[in-house]
Amino acid sequence: MAEQDARDADHLTTTTEQGRFCVARCTCGWRGPARRARSQARTDAAGHTQAPAAGYANG
Repeated sequence: MAEQDARDADHLTTTTEQGRFCVARCTCGWRGPARRARSQARTDAAGHTQAPAAGYANG
């Protein structure tokens, strides 16, 4: 099941469960690390959408 975490013109993030792990993904192609805690995956997604666009990579 995917949850919508943030809305932005360029960045729509979701969290997706993969077995025992949860991964945050964005429509721009960014993908966060696999996490056991959904809350941490959501935090990763929030950090991605709040980071400056220039020079921001995975992580």
